[in-house]
Amino acid sequence: MRLKQLTAFRTIAILLTFAVAQVSLQIGLVQGQQFIARLTSTRGNQPILVNGISAAAGASIVTGATIETLSDQTAEINLGSFGTLELAPNTQLRLEYDQNGNTKVTLIRGCAVLRSKKNAEGEIVTEQGPAAKNEKKKDSVLDVCFINGQTTVNQNAAANAISGVQAGTGGGGGGGGISGAATAGILAAVGGGILVAVLASQGDDNRPNPSPSTPQ
Repeated sequence: MRLKQLTAFRTIAILLTFAVAQVSLQIGLVQGQQFIARLTSTRGNQPILVNGISAAAGASIVTGATIETLSDQTAEINLGSFGTLELAPNTQLRLEYDQNGNTKVTLIRGCAVLRSKKNAEGEIVTEQGPAAKNEKKKDSVLDVCFINGQTTVNQNAAANAISGVQAGTGGGGGGGGISGAATAGILAAVGGGILVAVLASQGDDNRPNPSPSTPQ
């Protein structure tokens, strides 16, 4: 009788141990799930490079990945409820993020636009250090270009480079430079304010002076 009881107790203990292990495993899997960013679109559905490997729309982008576009390509990455990241042509960057909404973009070269949702924290840095950081209390847009060692921040240079190529005005090929339309967009963003100021200062000088004898 005692032997039967010991056998029953052992069987119950084994079953309980197995059940607890299964529950712990399921809890661990749920807690261990992390958000994975996704490549949502590219210009003309052309694949881009992720960690040196060709990747098309729909591909997963793990944190720490290095992403690269060629001179006629753009790309958009979905960061879920935290925002989106857009890449201009001829751009290389490293993307780091976590499930708490912290996103860091290390811009190696080129231009990028990071759109962060409220309560998400985003920043763009270059080899020269921090370039731009969002305001966590509201939606924000960080527009940064890092070309030939020069950083342009929040002057729509990256957005202009992206829209210029997406409109089909950029040249093809996978060469070593940003397309003419993209370059024009960047120059327009940087130099537009200067041009307006010059024209305004010359406005009065270029206006014809009426003859003293001509009635006003």
